[in-house]
Amino acid sequence: MFKQTFKHYKKKSPLSDLHGVIDLDTYQENVGFPSFIPQAAIINYYPIGTSLSGHTDHSEMNHEAPLFSYSFGQTAIFLIGHRSLEEEPSALYLRSGDVLVMSKESRLCYHAVPRILKAFEDPWNNFFSNPQEKIGDTFTTSMNLALFEQVNDELFWKPFDCYVSDCRININIRQVYHSDNMCL
Repeated sequence: MFKQTFKHYKKKSPLSDLHGVIDLDTYQENVGFPSFIPQAAIINYYPIGTSLSGHTDHSEMNHEAPLFSYSFGQTAIFLIGHRSLEEEPSALYLRSGDVLVMSKESRLCYHAVPRILKAFEDPWNNFFSNPQEKIGDTFTTSMNLALFEQVNDELFWKPFDCYVSDCRININIRQVYHSDNMCL
């Protein structure tokens, strides 16, 4: 017999406000959703050739708030369909650096990752010669300076490079509760 269960989230964790990386106001401004509150994250790891079965987000409490899906490493084929499995889905590539935003109806439609493919390029290895110039003066106000200096070191990225050379990392950040109701 099937038993329905729900996910339980703590109200706040360091990841939920992207603590130490970027402040909430800056994140909200950059993603274009000023009332969005990141409350949970899911990190998926996919070796080349693997997949994620078709599913909907129907068990989630809040479909109105957007879900931000960040892609790193190898390329994914992403399928987005409809509420019914009878209708043919649309396909698109999700490449390293892509951000997919899903909200409302799209969260209730079937979606899947049927295959991870080898990427033609490795943009994660493109380093700026002077990243401070590229980012400008704003990085000191929105990003922790020590973290910025650490991630600017090529040696910091070696383990990441080894992993994403044959895998994909996907990070989903979502708002679990409605703004006016902060608990299940």
